[in-house]
Amino acid sequence: MKHVLILPILLPLFMGAVLLLGHRLGPSSKRLLSLMATWALVPLSVWLLLLAGDDQLRIYALGNWQPPFGIVLLLDRLSALMLLVTAVLAGFALLYASRGDDERGPNFHALFQFQLLGINGAFLTGDLFNLFVFFEILLISSYALLLHGHGPQRVRSGVHYVVLNLLGSSFFLLGVSMLYGLLGTLNMADLAWRVGQLDPAEAPLVAAAGFLLLVVFALKAAILPLFFWLPRAYAAATAPVAALFAIMTKVGLYAILRVFTLIYGSEAGELANMAQEWLWPLSLLTLAAGVTGALAARNLQILLAYLVVVSVGTLLAGIALATAQGLSAALYYLLHSTLIAGALFLLADLIGRQRGEHGTDLVSAPALHQPLLLGMLFFAGAISVAGLPPFSGFLGKVMLLRAVELDTQAAWLWSVILVGGFGMLIALSRAGSLVFWRTNAEIPISVSADPVRLLAAAGLLSASLLLVVVAQPLQVYLQATASQLLDLQPYLQTIQGGGA
Repeated sequence: MKHVLILPILLPLFMGAVLLLGHRLGPSSKRLLSLMATWALVPLSVWLLLLAGDDQLRIYALGNWQPPFGIVLLLDRLSALMLLVTAVLAGFALLYASRGDDERGPNFHALFQFQLLGINGAFLTGDLFNLFVFFEILLISSYALLLHGHGPQRVRSGVHYVVLNLLGSSFFLLGVSMLYGLLGTLNMADLAWRVGQLDPAEAPLVAAAGFLLLVVFALKAAILPLFFWLPRAYAAATAPVAALFAIMTKVGLYAILRVFTLIYGSEAGELANMAQEWLWPLSLLTLAAGVTGALAARNLQILLAYLVVVSVGTLLAGIALATAQGLSAALYYLLHSTLIAGALFLLADLIGRQRGEHGTDLVSAPALHQPLLLGMLFFAGAISVAGLPPFSGFLGKVMLLRAVELDTQAAWLWSVILVGGFGMLIALSRAGSLVFWRTNAEIPISVSADPVRLLAAAGLLSASLLLVVVAQPLQVYLQATASQLLDLQPYLQTIQGGGA
């Protein structure tokens, strides 16, 4: 029972190694092994979610070295929630990929498992250096997955993605090194206690290290002005890879939430909540930039990539509120935006396959072979991501708007979110009319969508309705998650001495 915390890391690690060593296995065997390992993460994540529901922090000390001296994994409500949404998204994305997309290049399934290893490790680690290590694992895997399928567009986008993230990794290492040199520890709970007891003479350097980390996490999360790599990279990736990448920006947001709530949170003395004054304007500007990019997009996949940027701005606004109600609303919107964005990337690929050489370009093309089926799925996804009832996007935005007090801050948030939602609706309506209505006289491609691919896209889309059905108990869980994040004493008590 006590070793269950490390299973979300060990399972993709060992399966990735098996698939890498068994690269001569047939495609069917690789798919079976990879699907079994990925879908096994779903019940495992549910188990961890139920364990975390008792509000007890669970620590797994690797090598039995107790904190703050050893490397630890930490399970709380937030990390369990992120593990579950990752497992569900990855399961449907891999199901889609197993219908042929995985054969475009070598070792797809091994890379997919290593990507999950990095993501799950980032969500579970309680050590800042290990957060860097897991970031590098998921980034190295994402470099190869982005280039999977070859082509000049993927290589060009991949080079930009690699260069920027290598620069970000350098900043990350600098920030971690500064904190270790100044405070002598990298355990997050121990860092939180030591920052709270900080000598005022060292505060500027510790603050500088924090701002370096904020820049790194902003790059990972695609926050303005560090989001320009995202649209081209996501549009160039194959559909299942782009769907999995929907969780990548959330890893950056998770890191911001974890580090600047715990280490630089309310117990950080004169550095308490030092990032809050930056997060609020950045969230609104990121949201506005994402909507502007979506309105200007001339390709459906690029349009969807900008909608990911919009979701980042919306989530950052909830984090910037720094209240339990704001955080719970942001977490609900995170679940919605991650799963629906993944579904729309898969659906865009299904649409592009029936448009011949025009693909996902927003131009006049032959009529689709299945316009009614694909049109209904696109309509459901579009109104959900735009925030219209009765889908989860509407509930998420209502929760966020209700979380802010009626003052100048509320005026800005309401204006940007409502005008932004209207802009998203215009962009998606224009895309839908070009794809489904403005057809030319060319002979349609009479190829039906693959049933398994349809199942994967529809499965993720159904999350929008499911989140509405379970909204009440889910909101109770998310409210408790937000309260747990803002109560730092249990985290400080996980270290020996210090805050114990």
